[in-house]
Amino acid sequence: MKVVVTGGAGFLGQRLIRALCERGKATDSAGRERPIERIIAVDQGQCSEPLIDGRLAYALGDIADASFVGNVLAADTDSVFHLAAVVSGAAERDFDLGMRVNLDGTRFLLEACRRQTRVPKVVFASSVAVFGQPLPAVVTDATTPTPQSSYGVQKLVGELLLGDCSRKGFIDGRSIRLPTIVVRPGKPNAAASSFASGIIREPLAGEESLCPVEPSTGVWMSSPATAVAAMVHAHELPAAAWGTQRSLNLPGHTATVAEMIEALRSAAGDAVASRVRFRIDEPIAAIVRSWPARFDTARARAMGFPQDADFDSILRDYMRQYSPAAWR
Repeated sequence: MKVVVTGGAGFLGQRLIRALCERGKATDSAGRERPIERIIAVDQGQCSEPLIDGRLAYALGDIADASFVGNVLAADTDSVFHLAAVVSGAAERDFDLGMRVNLDGTRFLLEACRRQTRVPKVVFASSVAVFGQPLPAVVTDATTPTPQSSYGVQKLVGELLLGDCSRKGFIDGRSIRLPTIVVRPGKPNAAASSFASGIIREPLAGEESLCPVEPSTGVWMSSPATAVAAMVHAHELPAAAWGTQRSLNLPGHTATVAEMIEALRSAAGDAVASRVRFRIDEPIAAIVRSWPARFDTARARAMGFPQDADFDSILRDYMRQYSPAAWR
């Protein structure tokens, strides 16, 4: 079985590939469980500490280059996890770049999937950014997406394309709307939601963090481990479990920025929590305000998708893995 992971050199991509390597097998679109023999990690550049596994190869190139994508998939790809994207803040600042990567890249990927010998499974990492104001107090599976950012529009169009290709029988597609992933290790990125990791990661590392949104801002979030488990679960579910509705709001947990800082204070002390400063960045804050913070994910829970218990468990899991010195 050949699996392609776009965005495979990124943080979530590497964790997903590790999970697939450990699993060693997957179910194809015909419902047959088969060994994973090859994994192709597609990205623009190599990661700093690439995984080493005899089944894994890296393909460096541009997801918006139709020829490159076609060559990577060839005609023997069984499954695709599509994580590659220009993130929210960058897509808002550079409309053309976001359209080229997030929209054209997805379209070229789906075109390459149409040319496969066997109907491939495609798991698309969408986002809660497909929703925007005005919103109900709690977003449900019946809430109509009304994105208020270019990134959200591009993700929604990707969902619709994936759904139509599934309807036509070209692919067996599944779109999962990821919550904000907290806490990401490493450096800040251009995502509007980057602050949600920064207000935890930087203070634990002894650095000041400037938060660009108000303390009352709510965030719908998931831990990296749960997000990766959700991707694998989405892949392994039979097509019948999805029916004609190929897009799904994933379970998550809601916390305000103020609640996140108080959890940090409780876990690591006043000195650490006091390293968070507020400097409102209105363009970023406007994007984040347009996102929903509370969901009823009855459909996803009925389908068996995992969920974090609360923000405190997410925080302490990060501290165990990346910041043991912060424990008091």
